[in-house]
Amino acid sequence: MKFKPIRFIPDDTRFPIMRLSRFGFFVSGLLSLASVLLFVFVGLNVGVDFKGGTVMTIRTADAANIEQLREQVSSLGFGQAEIQEFGSPRDVLIRLPAVEGGDEAQQTTIAKVKEALGPGVEFRSVEVVGPKVSSELAEQSILAVVFAIGGILFYVWFRFEWQFGVGAIWSLVHDVTLTFGLFSLTGWEFDLNIIAALLTIIGYSLNDTVVVYDRIRENLMKFRKMEMASLLNLSVNETLSRTVMTSVSISLPLIILVLFGPDVIFGFSAAMAFGIVVGTYSSIYQAAPILIWLKVGSHSFVP
Repeated sequence: MKFKPIRFIPDDTRFPIMRLSRFGFFVSGLLSLASVLLFVFVGLNVGVDFKGGTVMTIRTADAANIEQLREQVSSLGFGQAEIQEFGSPRDVLIRLPAVEGGDEAQQTTIAKVKEALGPGVEFRSVEVVGPKVSSELAEQSILAVVFAIGGILFYVWFRFEWQFGVGAIWSLVHDVTLTFGLFSLTGWEFDLNIIAALLTIIGYSLNDTVVVYDRIRENLMKFRKMEMASLLNLSVNETLSRTVMTSVSISLPLIILVLFGPDVIFGFSAAMAFGIVVGTYSSIYQAAPILIWLKVGSHSFVP
């Protein structure tokens, strides 16, 4: 007895995707503008990786009283402390801002916190990041994202034509901008894990975009008299089943991690899950339709 494979999207779909492309550009433009405004006026809740400070994970004998711990640590005068549960009710994460005075001042801070919380608290880990190190990490993270996008531009330009490179970069900038907007809106902590998620999102979105562009190039050489909007619609529909299946298979474990995973990787999982959805959307409704505006046609691959 043979079983047919499950298909969320049939192979011979004919969805009028290009008919909705203007609406997609309008919605994406509004969301991108809102993301930029949130980033400028609200900013990101950057973690210790980027602003420096001390991170301590502790375990209490019983369920932790967060308000009491916050009062005990705040009374020491080291600035506003961020205290939250970290997994189980007994595990707590404490973040303190950077203090002036170098390593000696940081060690004094840690000793005073231990003294204030008393002997009944187990300090499981202590991490200190200085202001100089945090600024270097921020610069290196920005350079990593910029170089990744720049390398992708030249790769797609070399493999296809310059219009395809511009379309791919437009799609990637769209994905990264919306992810920044999400973290500005929610106030979730933005640290090095999120930079890793952004680079992964860029790689996934590029892979999806290249698959669509490959089919567009094939159809441009096959159907030289077909109208460009119809050709793009055909190409996207022919790759839609693969795009959706890949997105669903990757999104399912990420959604489970967001809902039930440990707090330490929540930001990474949330950024990845959001980025996969946005990357799938942008490869269909951003990277493909923009080729019409860039005057791509059957002549693009003819010497």
